[in-house]
Amino acid sequence: MNGSNNDFNKNNFDPYTGQRINNEQQSAQNAYQQQNSYAHNQQQYANGGNMNEFSYNPGKPKKTIGKKILTGVIAVLSVAAIGTTSIVGYTLITGKNVVGTSNSNGSVNAKQSEDASSDVKSTVDRSNLPTIIQAAAPADALSIPEIVEKVSPSVVGISCITSSGVSTGSGVILSEDGYIITNAHVISGAQSISVVLPSSYGEVSDSSSADLEDNLTFTAEKVGSDEQTDLAVLKIDKSGLTPAELGNSADVQVGELSIVIGNPLGLDLANSVTAGIISAKDRTITVEDRTMNLMQTDAAVNNGNSGGPLINAYGQVIGITSAKVSSSVAEGLGFAIPIDEALPIIKDLMENGYVTGRPSLGITGTDVTSAYSSYYGIPQGFLVRDVTEGSGAEKAGIQQNDIIIAINDTMVSSISELNDIKNKCKVGDTVTLTIYRNGKKLDVDVVLGESAAEEETETDDQQDNNGYDNYDNYGYSNPFGSYGFGN
Repeated sequence: MNGSNNDFNKNNFDPYTGQRINNEQQSAQNAYQQQNSYAHNQQQYANGGNMNEFSYNPGKPKKTIGKKILTGVIAVLSVAAIGTTSIVGYTLITGKNVVGTSNSNGSVNAKQSEDASSDVKSTVDRSNLPTIIQAAAPADALSIPEIVEKVSPSVVGISCITSSGVSTGSGVILSEDGYIITNAHVISGAQSISVVLPSSYGEVSDSSSADLEDNLTFTAEKVGSDEQTDLAVLKIDKSGLTPAELGNSADVQVGELSIVIGNPLGLDLANSVTAGIISAKDRTITVEDRTMNLMQTDAAVNNGNSGGPLINAYGQVIGITSAKVSSSVAEGLGFAIPIDEALPIIKDLMENGYVTGRPSLGITGTDVTSAYSSYYGIPQGFLVRDVTEGSGAEKAGIQQNDIIIAINDTMVSSISELNDIKNKCKVGDTVTLTIYRNGKKLDVDVVLGESAAEEETETDDQQDNNGYDNYDNYGYSNPFGSYGFGN
């Protein structure tokens, strides 16, 4: 009975129709429900590990067979179009067929195909490309050996005896009767100066090299020197010299050939030649407190080249080599004074011994660096060591050990900054100097005179205390505080 009742429970009715179902129908329905329940549980299990997870991994969309066929057809047509376009373009440009043409008999013209192949090869032939030096030189330029042969007789060695030993440099012969151009820093502090001519001036004989060198060495007289432009003129008692041909630095173009001849690292390497290009024009750089307008070259410049020529492709001097960048992280940075700017200075030095019309305060001294400023408790500026008798500074009451800290209400911390402002004035102008004296600030009006010597430069006085002990007991930890110049 119980079994009969179980056979007729609610599970024996179809839930959708409400009709009674037999045992076979019930078993099939149970199996179907069990299968669906298992599949549903499996889906929940499979998705259980991805709960609260975000992972974006876009897959490539599957291509249907039709799309694959279409893609292949497009690719083939694209390749054919590119090939056809290339052939037509080449034919239009050269007037020749690349693959070949059919004659009236229908045969292919193989000769035209060979000619076209030959033309294609010739366009990629790099066997005769010019070097950088050749590309930098104009068509009518001299060869480098011709330039060296032309200019070398005009390049001399400079040897100076100073308090610290012997220093050497280079120079350029300016005239047949012995005037020579060099750098002011080459002869700075020299007690005696000698000029060594190139060996081409020596007579062929059985004399030793030492005797030949003696015959080529001449004592030089300093005609004039200008530290501001780093130029100097010397004179030796010798005629029959070969003067250098001077060019025009204004005509120089960036990228053109440049050659340096000089005596790097001493006279043992006299008349060494290096070549490069002009890297830049009108470079404004500051070298040892001198602000200068220079040309830049990547031709190798080394110690001892200073004062020698920078030469163009025609063997003309376009600059006087003056400086190089000495750094482990930089190469090919050499600088030369443009010859157009050097010639007026050279003319003044030859005629007057100094550069005329240049304003002067009439003082010499040295900079107060930040280290000395902090140690002695004094402001940075220019420390006056000497005042020229009869100068505008002396008439205005400037004294030894005054520190110039401003000019015309502009703060200065070095002689280069002081000169930058002073040189914009004219002889006879009045400038206002702000000086630091005995712990006080004073304003002094100075009438600028004409510079007739090497003035307003750092001197090489070898004092044990560098002249700063006068301020050792002032005890001013921040002199700018009361002046309104400090932070």
